[in-house]
Amino acid sequence: MTRAIGEVPTQFFEFDDPTQPLKLRVGGALPRFTLAYELYGRMNADKSNVILLYHAMTGSQHAAGSNRHVPGLDGRWTEEVQAGWWDGFIGPGKALDTRKFCVVCANYLGGCYGSTGPASTDPSTGRPWGPAFPVLRMSDIVDSQMRLLDALGVQKLHAVIGASIGGFLCLLTAARYPDRVHIVVPIGTGLETTIYQRILNFEQVTAIEGDPHFAGGITMAGDDPTWGWRWRGASRTRPSCRWKPCGNARAAR
Repeated sequence: MTRAIGEVPTQFFEFDDPTQPLKLRVGGALPRFTLAYELYGRMNADKSNVILLYHAMTGSQHAAGSNRHVPGLDGRWTEEVQAGWWDGFIGPGKALDTRKFCVVCANYLGGCYGSTGPASTDPSTGRPWGPAFPVLRMSDIVDSQMRLLDALGVQKLHAVIGASIGGFLCLLTAARYPDRVHIVVPIGTGLETTIYQRILNFEQVTAIEGDPHFAGGITMAGDDPTWGWRWRGASRTRPSCRWKPCGNARAAR
């Protein structure tokens, strides 16, 4: 019999180690950062029943249950994110059965739901990072979450699961930390991004950056780039058949 998770609070992992900072793939390092995360279920004695769940690109740490408030987000914790995005799959008697497993889901480094990102305060200036936030790669996201697992005392995951970009992160976790994961479940993903996907991403980024309210990413309060977000949404609904001639041309060559 399945049951609902109920109310779940967001917790915060604070990494602070200037002697062993998180080294970033394209250079630089973060000696301090925060990850917002949630737990569903309980860890067993040897913490071998833990499942790490990666969310999609614009997702959050809130995968199941209800969470009405996360402090310090300046209105970003809107009504639509207060219900868990995978609530139908996580809980007692569900696919990720919390009677057997403990599910961990963290907002990505660089995210906007409590983890350190462009909207966070740069400790060196006292102002929001904005466009000065370090450039990240997916390997940095994986490495930061391994620091979270270290803090939780989890040496080896029962499984790692994720869809979309979360699927990429699953594969990357297995490649970078093969001794720390038993089962890998990537969903709706692949080993690389296609040209078609890169074109769509380019369109969406261009739409957001072209909104005058974006202001180069410097303005973190006030008017949001809603015009750019609307165009971004429109680009995501583009029929795939419009791109078929490109595919056929490549096949002909």
